[in-house]
Amino acid sequence: MRPFPPRLLRRCLPLLVTLIAGARPIPQEFRQEVALHHVAEPGRPAGAVEEVILGPEGEPICRTGRTWSARRNGAWEVLAAPPARATPPDLPPPGEPFQLARGPDGIWWAGTRAGLWRRTPAGWEEEVVLDGTGRRWAVGEVRAVAVDSTGQTWFGVAAGVGVRTAGGWRFLEGKDGLPWNGFTGAAAGPGGEVWFGTDRGAIRWDGREFHYRQGPRWLPEDRIGALAVGPDGTAWFATAAGVGGIARRTMTLAAKAEFYEGEIDRHIRRTPFGFVAEAPLRIPGDRASAGRHDSDNDGLWTAMYGAGECFAYAATGDPRAKARADAVFTALRFLQTVTQGGPVAPPPGFVARTILPGEGPDPNTGQAERDRAMQGRDALWKRLEPRWPRSADGRWYWKADTSSDELDGHYFFYPLYHDLVARTPEEKAAVREVIRALTDHLLAHGYTLRDHDGRPTRWGMYAPERLNADPHWVVERGLNSLSLLAYLSAAAHVTGDGRYTAAAAELAARHGYAQNLFHPKFQTGPGSGNQSDDEMAFMCFYTLLSTTRDAALRERALTAWHVYWGLEAAERNPFFAFAYAAHTEGRTLRNLWGEFPISPAAGWLEDAAATLRGFPLDRLNWPLRNAHRLDVVPLPAVQARDPHEPGNEGRGHGRDGRVLPVENRHFNHWNTDPWQLDYGGRGDVLGAGTVFLLPYYLGLHHGYVAKP
Repeated sequence: MRPFPPRLLRRCLPLLVTLIAGARPIPQEFRQEVALHHVAEPGRPAGAVEEVILGPEGEPICRTGRTWSARRNGAWEVLAAPPARATPPDLPPPGEPFQLARGPDGIWWAGTRAGLWRRTPAGWEEEVVLDGTGRRWAVGEVRAVAVDSTGQTWFGVAAGVGVRTAGGWRFLEGKDGLPWNGFTGAAAGPGGEVWFGTDRGAIRWDGREFHYRQGPRWLPEDRIGALAVGPDGTAWFATAAGVGGIARRTMTLAAKAEFYEGEIDRHIRRTPFGFVAEAPLRIPGDRASAGRHDSDNDGLWTAMYGAGECFAYAATGDPRAKARADAVFTALRFLQTVTQGGPVAPPPGFVARTILPGEGPDPNTGQAERDRAMQGRDALWKRLEPRWPRSADGRWYWKADTSSDELDGHYFFYPLYHDLVARTPEEKAAVREVIRALTDHLLAHGYTLRDHDGRPTRWGMYAPERLNADPHWVVERGLNSLSLLAYLSAAAHVTGDGRYTAAAAELAARHGYAQNLFHPKFQTGPGSGNQSDDEMAFMCFYTLLSTTRDAALRERALTAWHVYWGLEAAERNPFFAFAYAAHTEGRTLRNLWGEFPISPAAGWLEDAAATLRGFPLDRLNWPLRNAHRLDVVPLPAVQARDPHEPGNEGRGHGRDGRVLPVENRHFNHWNTDPWQLDYGGRGDVLGAGTVFLLPYYLGLHHGYVAKP
């Protein structure tokens, strides 16, 4: 019998383990939330909307002043007369209620200034609501009341939410996941769901848990005056800034990926090489006003986008994915070649951070002042003139002082491109040439990235005498040891050159780099930083474990990654989860006390799925606020190691100990602190969908996401 090809076995093993363990791949189909106030609709009512109700066909009808408008077939039209509405035969004794609701049994409920009232055939009666401790609820102002599709009555008061079930009253407070209690109304939707309007956003109860929607990403204005939910589950909101709506539309993860790919193609790709990072907007909210601007880490972000395309091509065989990955390889290779031959040039193999057109403004203007300001914050910051040298042909400025972030991205991409995308001998030779030049540069300069001034770049330091003996580099010791071992393993894997294997072995044996792996993150604990390091570490762990043939090094890396995963599991990061699971699912390690499993703990796949589904299609940097929420637990105060960091101020998590869902956060890249509760922004930067595409394609490749 022919032996099973080892390379094929390595690729199939994660999927086989997943199937054996019984973990279901994440289904493609889900319901995507879409904020409708960002969608242009003819005739949309202008100005403050004071009421919103449902028409006879379930269409939203809203009132602005004395004008009523109805939405039909995606457009709004003014009604000739006010719509007819059902009302009870009389009002409850406390007078005009805050809200009325009628159940399927025809019984009216009223939320009033003096409690919750129910109209029986005998007239209005106050509902006395007691919990199991003898506390009386629904006293004072009851500003929200609704009857859901199953006949359960809901109300909202300052203490929380009450629901009248078949087994009696049930109460939900902040400790039960209720995000906020400033209720202004409630409305029932299909399937037992209930929406609550508040003075700080909207809340949806889905039958199991609450979901909070706040800020201009989701609503025209946070204070909701009235709300209604259509038969399709679309929630409509009356606000002082207009009518808003949140729809949930059936979609597939593959279609979501296509949407983000289109956004990148239309608005984000920069220069003929197609660098992918983010795009500033001249007009907030208007994607058509997107400009093309460099990012300090264009090489890193483009490499991560390209890595996703490598996984996409391996999983689907889509020629478009190969074309995108090919373009990324060309772009990253250019960052290496553009630095050579000009009037100011570093040693061969050096890669630039990014590029700018040579006919544009000189980016070196004001650089001396910026360097002085940085030296005030960072004692090791180097002044570099020019920071933006010109290319040999004068067509480009290229940015020097390249960081370890950039190299982590390059080395993450190259072996993936070589193994999963490159098909012809010429394509594979091109990858070998690029990774060899970069790695030989590091070897030739004592494991440093040497700039055009003959000195190492600020962050390009991997030399053992500095990492192991210089107190200024103790923070970077573990991470940079991991990075360098990953680089050398990747180079050996791609080129077959034994020099790189020997160099890695010497660093591990003589300089303790394998031991340094056990502490790849200097900061420990949630919210303690540095998420850039986390992103870099997970790329490097994946690269190292995908390419090394050193069994002892592999075991140390797996042990270190297992400990690191314990810090990151609560962050609901599908990239981290899929990368880690691909190398650890179903595996065990041994220590003095026996074998122990290193698979991610139960629930990791559900967290990854929730984040992939929850990513808003709108990738604009709208502000979001969460610090006021009742269901948030602040992180305990700590003394920050970096005086420029606020410690744990403004950081926190949900009652389940995990970071808030992705719908309540914004970040352009996975290096943003997910424990941060509030996010600034004006809707004037469009982030790339790479944060979705990379984990989605990675999960697809490893069998954690179902094929489309």
